[in-house]
Amino acid sequence: MPQTLTTPRGETLSGTPWQVYPRPQMRRDSYINLNGEWDFAVSSGKPETFDMRITVPFCPESRLSGIGRHFEEGAPLWYRRRFLLPEGFRRERVLLHIGAADQTAEVFVNGQHLCRHEGGYASFCVDITEALAEENELVIRCTDDLHDQAFPYGKQVMNRGGMWYTPVSGIWQTVWLESVPGTYIENLNIENHGTSVTISTVPPLDGTVSVEQLGQFPLEHGQVTIAPENPHFWCPDDPYLYRFTVETAQDKVESYFAIRSLEIKKVGEYPRLCLNGKPYFFHGLLDQGYWPEGLLTAPAPESYADDILAMKCLGFNTLRKHIKVEPEEFYYQCDRLGMIVWQDMVNNSSYSYFRDTVLPTGIQKRNDRRLHRDERSRNTFRQGAADAVNQLKNHPCICYWTIFNEGWGQFDSDRVCGWFRTLDATRFIDTTSGWFRGKNTDVDSRHQYFGKLRLEGDGLRPLVLSEFGGKTWRVEGHIFNPDKAYGYGACPTREALNEAVAALYRESIVPAVEKGLCAAIYTQVSDVEDEVNGLITYDRRVVKLDADTMLPISRALQDAMEKTVASFEKMG
Repeated sequence: MPQTLTTPRGETLSGTPWQVYPRPQMRRDSYINLNGEWDFAVSSGKPETFDMRITVPFCPESRLSGIGRHFEEGAPLWYRRRFLLPEGFRRERVLLHIGAADQTAEVFVNGQHLCRHEGGYASFCVDITEALAEENELVIRCTDDLHDQAFPYGKQVMNRGGMWYTPVSGIWQTVWLESVPGTYIENLNIENHGTSVTISTVPPLDGTVSVEQLGQFPLEHGQVTIAPENPHFWCPDDPYLYRFTVETAQDKVESYFAIRSLEIKKVGEYPRLCLNGKPYFFHGLLDQGYWPEGLLTAPAPESYADDILAMKCLGFNTLRKHIKVEPEEFYYQCDRLGMIVWQDMVNNSSYSYFRDTVLPTGIQKRNDRRLHRDERSRNTFRQGAADAVNQLKNHPCICYWTIFNEGWGQFDSDRVCGWFRTLDATRFIDTTSGWFRGKNTDVDSRHQYFGKLRLEGDGLRPLVLSEFGGKTWRVEGHIFNPDKAYGYGACPTREALNEAVAALYRESIVPAVEKGLCAAIYTQVSDVEDEVNGLITYDRRVVKLDADTMLPISRALQDAMEKTVASFEKMG
């Protein structure tokens, strides 16, 4: 029987949740947070009465929503909130933003239907100006049907268990308003070139870009390239951010950028992933982003910094955000605190253990052009991937995109990778993480949880161990499901877990660096429901590994990489 767990942040919540500004890279001085209590109903048609109350931005399945249950698949979820605009807020246009709503959302203001949005992991915005009155009624209708697997759904399933988790529906990120002038900056594009950045406005607008400590630069035809004479490079040990302001004739937004380079260079026999011109070992963890009281939604925005800092204290420099797109606050904290992110696309389509695991593991079939042939499913995946990249690509912490994971939903991967590069060619791309490997990818990406790790690069692509480990230790009193535990190798005590993890790194990972290994992603940051293979418990109250055990490992990994480079340079 599942137990009630609560994180320290969830235990101390009060007032309106998630008050932090939702879009850290595009701040304006106009902002109204609409989180908090809304009227709520479940009805096939517009309800005559709203008989429940729900706390936004938490999904109805979560405890923090005040409801704590999953409704019938496909049942329309109705949200209602009344609001007044404060004096002086309204300029020429008023925009409504919804961080994410799973899977489809329709917006009504004062009875007018204004938009329909599909995709449960993407933010969207609608201009509500023409529908506004002195007093306003906002209604949002959400529908979610996990039986329709064309939509990206990640780890959500109807019958949770093992590596599959409780489903989420409806609004699960911040709802907010902002006021803008008639001609306004709809978006910023920040492209990192290694020693410079190009900043562009959408639509193209003239104006100025003022960068702290660098000065003012003219924005001509909506674009400017900034190349500091001595750039201060961003890295996990020194996450330097350049703060800047874009000002046009009518509009003004605040943002930031970082300068860092990503390259693949051959060093000796093996190609290496390089950060800021030097081979770098990406020492990381799988990060599912689930919370016991909020599910997909962290109880508080500060929860992200707590997790990031806890992992940095153990010596890790990378998080692989696994099959989920987070609110932008997560990526901002990674930018600010210095944590590299490997970002997965969110899987859709059906998953078959035989087709997607047994078959590729057994025969390493390489031709995936005829897999998952439903065209609607393919198009929906592409749309979700494009939404994720366009929403997140300004964040310097993101250094690596994963397109397909373990054959799940995978199709025509070589061609998909070529298309993906049109979205963003400035980062590393892992087209097929785990198996069903194709030709068009930047890395040789492998998963291994069982048996002795055999890791040696082929000299063609950087070798990446994108999933491994997963050893378990059940911390009594902090277990979601005491009746079932899921992971890859049980340890009876804290000491046994520390020794098992340390031995895995000492005996397999560190020696593999000189044989071409460039990255290793251990499973995982936290326990999640039945999974007890986290480095911290699901309620974030117990860190299972000791810094005294893990910090020497992180030093050994970087030392091994530096030794390999020094040896090559000496030979040269």
